[in-house]
Amino acid sequence: MVIPRRFATLIAALAALVMVTAMQPIAQAAPDPGSHRYLVTGAKTPQQRSGLARTGASIDRVRDDGSVEVSAIPAEVAAIKRLGLKLSALPAEKPVPGLAATSYHTYAETLAEIDQTVANYPQIAKKVVFGKSYQGRDIVGVKISDNVNTDEAEPEVLYIANIHARERITDEQALDLIGILTKQYNSTARITDIVNSREIYIIPIMNPDGQVYDMTSDTQPGRMWRKNRQPNSTSIGTDLNRNFPYKWGCCGGSSGNGSSETYRGPSAASAPETNVMMNFVNSRIVNGVQQLKLFLDIHSNAKLVLWPFGYTYSNTVPGTMTSDEEATHRTIGTQMAQSNGYTPEQSSDLYITDGTTDDWTWGTQRSGTQRLFSFTVELAGSSFYPPPSQIDSLVSNNRNALLTLTEYADCPYRAIGKQAQYCSA
Repeated sequence: MVIPRRFATLIAALAALVMVTAMQPIAQAAPDPGSHRYLVTGAKTPQQRSGLARTGASIDRVRDDGSVEVSAIPAEVAAIKRLGLKLSALPAEKPVPGLAATSYHTYAETLAEIDQTVANYPQIAKKVVFGKSYQGRDIVGVKISDNVNTDEAEPEVLYIANIHARERITDEQALDLIGILTKQYNSTARITDIVNSREIYIIPIMNPDGQVYDMTSDTQPGRMWRKNRQPNSTSIGTDLNRNFPYKWGCCGGSSGNGSSETYRGPSAASAPETNVMMNFVNSRIVNGVQQLKLFLDIHSNAKLVLWPFGYTYSNTVPGTMTSDEEATHRTIGTQMAQSNGYTPEQSSDLYITDGTTDDWTWGTQRSGTQRLFSFTVELAGSSFYPPPSQIDSLVSNNRNALLTLTEYADCPYRAIGKQAQYCSA
């Protein structure tokens, strides 16, 4: 068959176009913009800070002058500007020399210290593997009690730390508590009494994948990584402290953008690490009664003692926070703050959050008059990577506050003088 010249010319042109197109690189999805640090001024009230948090930006620290340090992606920066707030770039926070040495514990070193503690004090310390992270790492902690291998009818306490990977000092605080409770047993009366009358669970690294990633780089550790390492539709990572089912995504206290530092996940409890903690807490319900009486989530770096709720400004909530329960939280939190010099306040006094650990532990673990009183402590420090020379002083400053909290496990209502009403047999 003979093809007319005009058609032959058209076919040749189309063939050339196809060839040129085939040689072009295939369009790729836009890269994750990543977050950068900024200083925001003009957000001094809880409502203004909540508006700032509603953009999805991570509020990293509220300075004494009321300005706010945030980590934000470009879309969040634009949203902050639309609020009329002033925003200026901060230099990237870099870890100080020595972070990669023996000053801060790596994940492997933390596990080794746990193993050594259990070997040294087998009568009162037991290693517990609570579950696995997204990348398959063990989430490991310690149970401390006299008769540690027996589940006794004693009030229980749960401490977790390092749920946000970059908050390195929190692991050190948890390891210090483990050390104090074991090394001073039978030599310090206060410690001996606590260990003999409580069952204490401590998880130093709740987010091992994020911690390992944050502590590993081509130069030196300290990537300012916050989330876990679970891929999402646009990026990597879920903010584990926005992923819990209670009031998940309810109130503008988290982000639905996978690139955001406060990404809450595609659904409640979508992260394996979230489920590890939930499963353990739920496993401590024995004969319908929650054995855990106190919960503490250790964060940094804001010098605060916080209690529920984060999702609402209301101090009391019908059915989930009575005036006595609020007063108990406030009194214990204030006593802790008097010890460490921090500021005590309800979580929402800082800004609105949703899907958090202590809102979930308080909001869901309720049976009869039994409650799981829940707190967050935000450790001091001028950055997420305090100089190694400051570790001992920052950690030791909180020892008495943490021990005070543990002592209330027998009956938190004792703080307001109502133990006979709520805790009598």
